[in-house]
Amino acid sequence: MKVLVISQYYYPENFRINEVVQTLVDKGIDVEVLTGKPNYPEGRLFPGYRAWGSQVETLLGAKVYRVPMVARGSRSALRLALNYLSFVLSGLFCGPWLLRRQKYDAVFVYGVSPILQALPALFIGWLKNARVTVWVQDLWPESLQATGYVRNRWVLAGVRQLVRFIYRHTDLLLVQSKGFEAPVAAMAPGKRVVYFPNSVGCIFSDSPNVPLPAVSALDGEFTIMFAGNVGVGQAVQVIVDAATLLKDHSEIRFVVFGHGSRWNWMCEQVSARGLTNLRLPGRFPMETMPGLMQKADALLVSLSDEPIFAATVPNKVQAYLAAGRPILACLNGEGARLVQEAGAGIAIAAEDAQGLAEAVLRLHRMPAEQRGAMGANGRRYFKEHFDHNRLVDDLIGYLSSPLTP
Repeated sequence: MKVLVISQYYYPENFRINEVVQTLVDKGIDVEVLTGKPNYPEGRLFPGYRAWGSQVETLLGAKVYRVPMVARGSRSALRLALNYLSFVLSGLFCGPWLLRRQKYDAVFVYGVSPILQALPALFIGWLKNARVTVWVQDLWPESLQATGYVRNRWVLAGVRQLVRFIYRHTDLLLVQSKGFEAPVAAMAPGKRVVYFPNSVGCIFSDSPNVPLPAVSALDGEFTIMFAGNVGVGQAVQVIVDAATLLKDHSEIRFVVFGHGSRWNWMCEQVSARGLTNLRLPGRFPMETMPGLMQKADALLVSLSDEPIFAATVPNKVQAYLAAGRPILACLNGEGARLVQEAGAGIAIAAEDAQGLAEAVLRLHRMPAEQRGAMGANGRRYFKEHFDHNRLVDDLIGYLSSPLTP
């Protein structure tokens, strides 16, 4: 079977699709990737890439076609819109030309924002007479509205119609959260919608022997680690506020790994509030993160208090479960439900700084054995529900099986 993966993001950017492609290749699937130029999350093109022109390379065992694309820039709604639009247009016009000699059995879309990247997938699927499967990672236009990038109701209505068109012309819709099933099905009557969760690569569960950088911020007596995008959707102000409430507890420290649109704001707040208990060491290579997580006493995940995020399960939940450390889940809905169901940590309402501070103190005062049991519960739950290899086998089945109503 030959599969074309279409994703605006791909290695060396850190997204779930990287592990999926590599494992598909390892399992004997012939995979090619149509993608853009890497520039996430900082909004600048990675070294060795240029915005204009097409590039072809081989990465993670797959042949990769990169189309022209405008970098997203930093904290600019206009640049972000141009970034999204440029990939869609390049995918529609340059993609078919780059792939003109190729035949595919299936087209698979990694549907993180922007879901509009499925438009070139539908066109290429039609040209190649190949089934199109979209793996919905974010709900649009709700995500646009919740993150504040778009508030104009006419624009949101237009995006909703485009999303409805995409869903209705897709052969199979996979959704990363059970909370997505109803809203996606409502926009795609008659289409098959299947729950297909995220996972993480084996580096998170197998504890690989990778040299770790020296991060003095993790040397505290009790450290709470946040890892990932530092943006509006992650409601990182709750971390700043909780750290402020716990300033007098010098033994407790928050450590934020990653970067994003709110990182500079967090740095400013650390200085303005005198928060010696909040450290921001920045981004580190993905392969070092599992080892760094093992150095933390607890792992923190947060999302904004928006209905859309209550239906979402951020991929770091699976990473935290696999890491086997206690989890502080400062979010609503599906993500909190998973942590509670697994017995892997403490759930707090989204954006509740007081509740987060109290949960941190509760976890800190808890016997080490009890915290260890939470971590073990999380790892067990991960293996039962989110095993990477099993999920990729399921994906191969979805891509290769005849579609049924």
